[in-house]
Amino acid sequence: MDRPRGERSDRHGAGRAGTWILLLALLSIAAPLPALAGSFRIYDHGASAAGQAAAFTAQADDPSAGYYNPAGMTQLRGVQLSAGATLMSGQFSFQNAAGTQIQGDLRGSVALPPPSNLYLTANLKDLGIGSYDSLAVGLAVFNPFGTLTRWSDGGPFATATTKAAFELLDIRPSLAFRPHPDLAIGLGADIYTFSGVFGEGQVERQFRWAGGLGIPAGTPMELNGRDTAAGFNASLLYTPLRNEDGLPLVNIGLIYRSQATLHLDGQLMAGGSRVADARSTFVVPQVFTGGIAIWPVRNKEREWKLELDVDYTGWKSVRNSNASLSNGLTIATPANWSSGYTVMIGTEHKWLKPAALPDWDIALRGGYWHSQKAIPDQTFNPAIPDGDNHAISTGIGFMCRGNGRFFGVIPCGGSDKALRPKGLGIDLAYQAILYEDRTIVGNVNPTVNGTYRSTLHVGAVNLRVIF
Repeated sequence: MDRPRGERSDRHGAGRAGTWILLLALLSIAAPLPALAGSFRIYDHGASAAGQAAAFTAQADDPSAGYYNPAGMTQLRGVQLSAGATLMSGQFSFQNAAGTQIQGDLRGSVALPPPSNLYLTANLKDLGIGSYDSLAVGLAVFNPFGTLTRWSDGGPFATATTKAAFELLDIRPSLAFRPHPDLAIGLGADIYTFSGVFGEGQVERQFRWAGGLGIPAGTPMELNGRDTAAGFNASLLYTPLRNEDGLPLVNIGLIYRSQATLHLDGQLMAGGSRVADARSTFVVPQVFTGGIAIWPVRNKEREWKLELDVDYTGWKSVRNSNASLSNGLTIATPANWSSGYTVMIGTEHKWLKPAALPDWDIALRGGYWHSQKAIPDQTFNPAIPDGDNHAISTGIGFMCRGNGRFFGVIPCGGSDKALRPKGLGIDLAYQAILYEDRTIVGNVNPTVNGTYRSTLHVGAVNLRVIF
């Protein structure tokens, strides 16, 4: 009897194929690489915004506008630089139906390296380039998505995950202009990549092998990958009402961030040795954010702002977590994430040149957000202990100009020379992110089923220089 074309006649070949199929089936349950990507978007990309629970899309009046709303760069004079970091600590806990309990963390008391940000903006007319007063350019570098988790190697779901890292970098050049005095438009590119300067330099998941296929049970396994992809963003800032000095009393801000696809090329490792090359796909979701800011008080002595932002993240574009190994076989694993909303409320009260500190502006901030989970019970993975969460924020900011001295030592201004600062500032924020308890049932990996509790503490700091 003739064999079908392409069928292998040797038993060894059939055995190898069966081994690969079994390996792929086990990996589909144990650790699909793209499952690193879930509801792990980072909202805090500047301490002034973090102190207001990221309700900053319609305010956007410092260099972090490069992230929150590039159209807002038209509000900034001269050349401005801001650099900062977001320090995160926290703990996760898990308990299953049998009463087994374990703890997880961010690979230490503080996640290292911390998510960081760098912003540079320039008004071109102030640089002597052209005569158009409302044209600005900017460059922003930040971590839009990220996770860094660690669970016990001996935990009940060690075959699903023990450690995970996903530290994505976004390099964003932007242009902003005003076609009308009350309307600003921003356009920019988003270059998504990985860098060893900002973490592992790749997507990485570690877990323990359950045994079989000649690999001893408990062997440390790793899936990794990296890529670079591009997207774009478009934003606007509309000011329907101003005070007598021309400053906004009402702002409406909108920004759209496009979808992008990362094709993550890497390896499957066992005990530090390569088993196979691996490729998977992660879709950076599209994001819509809109906000309205009002200033009930805005005069020469003080300013009080209230803002409401609504953010939509299109996680539904991630429908599966397919992974391919170098032997040509493909594993199909559903993800079925859900898109979700985050509602952010923030306020800022600013004192301008108070009598006791005539060369300073002082800001006090507060905010709250509520964010929806994206990952369903069936495909949940402890690498990202996702859940509905609430954040409470507070912050303070200081801006020094004129004859003031930063930290009592560094002159804040008073010089017209090029490249001499005309203002120096610092912003500080604290945020508590409180996750609702989440009980997972019906997961594709039964060892993951149980109740998860998570709390994160976030501290943000930014230094700002105006030239």
